[in-house]
Amino acid sequence: MIHLRHLIAAIFASALLAGSLAAPATAATRETVAASSAEAAARPGNGKILYDRISGGRGKLKVKNGTSRDAVVTLVRGRSKAISIYIRARSTASVTDVRDGTYTIFFTSGSGFSTSRGRFTRAPSYQRFTSKLRFTTTSTSSTIWTLTLNPVRGGNARTTGVNPNDFPA
Repeated sequence: MIHLRHLIAAIFASALLAGSLAAPATAATRETVAASSAEAAARPGNGKILYDRISGGRGKLKVKNGTSRDAVVTLVRGRSKAISIYIRARSTASVTDVRDGTYTIFFTSGSGFSTSRGRFTRAPSYQRFTSKLRFTTTSTSSTIWTLTLNPVRGGNARTTGVNPNDFPA
């Protein structure tokens, strides 16, 4: 007997591994935050790790940002923020040392990123994927996930808007 939860996880995993994860652009909460021009000018490089409390694993997360806005993807394990990575517009970045575990995936996009606040200062949107990602390592393999932040034809991953106050900054 196949449990619905396992079936959904298998479909979600196969879609992600095929690179067909879509994030609907309409599921966003917007907020404007004032920042100094010096903070806004300090745009992080593509793939810059902004926060890291999970290094040392063998899992890999690859993020494709096909949108016209920079983004930050944050993995949360339980209630603890684990890692955040900056992905510039129309770029791809990877994290190669994700520890085993199940993670909720949040992302924010916008412009004028404030490194001191960990937020975009102009037209930010805050979202999370409704499904979680599980990283597992064995003696012969480790999990590799690919997330795509822009809508993808045939993609089946869904997002939901997040209140800016509830976003893991």
